[in-house]
Amino acid sequence: MKTRTILILSILSTALILAGPTAHAKKRGGGGGEADDHRRKALQFVDAKQFDKAIEEFNKEVEAAPGEPEAYRDRGTAYRAAGRAAAAAGDGPVSATRFNSSVADFSKMIELNPKSPVGYLERSQTELAQIQFDGAVTDLSKALELKADEALAYKFRGFAYIGLKQWDKAIADFTVAIQKNPSDIQNYDQRALAYRNMNNFDAAIGDYTAAIEKNPSYEPEYARRGYTYALGEQYEKAIVDYQQALKLDPNDQETGERLRYAQGRIAAKNAPPPTPTPTPGTSFFTPTKILFALIALVIIAVVARLMTRGKPDETSSMRIR
Repeated sequence: MKTRTILILSILSTALILAGPTAHAKKRGGGGGEADDHRRKALQFVDAKQFDKAIEEFNKEVEAAPGEPEAYRDRGTAYRAAGRAAAAAGDGPVSATRFNSSVADFSKMIELNPKSPVGYLERSQTELAQIQFDGAVTDLSKALELKADEALAYKFRGFAYIGLKQWDKAIADFTVAIQKNPSDIQNYDQRALAYRNMNNFDAAIGDYTAAIEKNPSYEPEYARRGYTYALGEQYEKAIVDYQQALKLDPNDQETGERLRYAQGRIAAKNAPPPTPTPTPGTSFFTPTKILFALIALVIIAVVARLMTRGKPDETSSMRIR
């Protein structure tokens, strides 16, 4: 359970750092006029992270252009952002409701334009947020069927495979994603996670190193590479990475604990062997052994006495009478 939680947090902290409605093109076919006015107002609320107000304006956009797929995409991304905000605030019911509304909007988008990969790509992101990895894989595979060179589809499907612990498939998708977008350090980071879970520590370290080279100030990569070094019992290298991570983020308590553990293993390795000391019971003359020896002497004496009883006293026969 702990491993699954860590994986899910890793996925959510990377895959879901995505742009909202402002990310996609602002020029659209259809709608126009009133719909565009509501959209502009909604985007201002999105920028201010006032998602409920944004959704109200997107509702009006949908009413003004009910046949426009982009209107549902706008509102779906706003619902998704609201769901993530509610989840971060610990409001599970509201988060679930917002995510479900997001999925419904993207499903409507797909219905209106089933030949576009965008709806599947968007819906998969919400499914990742809902930890519905199988659904995400299905949608992303469909998106790639419609557009085989879509780098984000490989990336997000890699996240889904990470969630399903299908490490080899995750590695394959992130490898393609890296080929298509070599500047995205998330691809290296997540492929490293998959390699690490397959105990291929060298490959994982290589990916973490590549990510660090692209962004030397990104603290988590040092901590993760250090942890990978520690798993391979390369504690000296782990310590160097942990220390660098703590320079970038002195409040990282988990890395601090791991640093102390690695230092303890080094200290134990370099400590001189302890001087052998006798343990209780290893000395020859112990109270128990002395007791048994005394009992044996008493038994021997008694047996000897019994054996000599009734024999003539040879010294008395030689006595001068």
